[in-house]
Amino acid sequence: MIDGEEAMSGEGGRNGRSWTGRRVFVTGATGIVGSWLVRRLLDEGAVVVALVYDWDPQTELIRSGDIERTHVVNGGLEDFGAVERAVNLHETDTVFHLGAQTLVGTANRNPLPTFEANIRGTYHLLEVCRMHRDLVKSVVVASSDKAYGDAEVLPYLEDMPLHGKHPYDVSKSCADLLAGTYAHTYDLPITVARCGNIYGGGDLNWSRIVPGTIRSVLEGKAPVLRSDGTFTRDYVYVLDVVDAYLELAERAEDDGVRGEAFNFSAGDPVSVLEITLAIQRLMGREDLEPVILNRARGEIKDQHLDSTKARERLGWSGGYTLDVGLRETIEWYKQFLREAVVPG
Repeated sequence: MIDGEEAMSGEGGRNGRSWTGRRVFVTGATGIVGSWLVRRLLDEGAVVVALVYDWDPQTELIRSGDIERTHVVNGGLEDFGAVERAVNLHETDTVFHLGAQTLVGTANRNPLPTFEANIRGTYHLLEVCRMHRDLVKSVVVASSDKAYGDAEVLPYLEDMPLHGKHPYDVSKSCADLLAGTYAHTYDLPITVARCGNIYGGGDLNWSRIVPGTIRSVLEGKAPVLRSDGTFTRDYVYVLDVVDAYLELAERAEDDGVRGEAFNFSAGDPVSVLEITLAIQRLMGREDLEPVILNRARGEIKDQHLDSTKARERLGWSGGYTLDVGLRETIEWYKQFLREAVVPG
């Protein structure tokens, strides 16, 4: 929902199992979700191993100093040796696979690197977990609503086919299916999270609507929409996603969770124009008229997830309304842009 001030603590359905001393491997650790997930794990006493491909000092993991509390393995998901070293050398018992090339436009312009990172990278990671199943007791694979592709009937349900058509969507469909293969063929404790559009502080992909709009408004410029503004999405706050991932990891070996995929969303899809106007309202700049380019290509028009399964089996429910999540996000970017020299 857009309106409303109430927000829960963000604890969702967490069952309180301790992370103290658990050895956790996080791919995609410098991304928006990875950065906040690593912080939560460190704060709860876990030993965290982070796979880092490019060193970008502006990412939240690095600029916050949290990376100094982790064990860093340098390399990409395409490097099987780096992934195997992270699990074997550091004796990892829990794996969060968040690493991916996540930009639709980037994938459309040059699909091969996206396929390499998202597909090859996923089967590398899962094969390492199979090889070291004596160590690995829990695996969470971050999928996406994009894995479903276009659907005539919404919302998406977990038992719907995965029918990605465009490069990024196909890469997520494949990664999702690979996770199912390793869960069911090799009986590995794997779960899959399919989330809507994730927003929050730490997203430095300025082509995305939330960070791009916030930066434009802070600069006194009109927000720019690539689409016609009518595309609808579920938007889910990053801290709600962190809770969802932790819940899955804690319960990966439970009946009804092991080998299953779960949708996570706020359950209230809004259009691109609506979320743009919501950001402007919260920032007090409704005078800026959005520029609508209507140039979006290779993107699914409407997406909406049903999270009933996550509520019933995991006790998870998003703790943040859109207004509250956006307010926290806006404050993060205000501080970040005051402190950083940001490349365009």
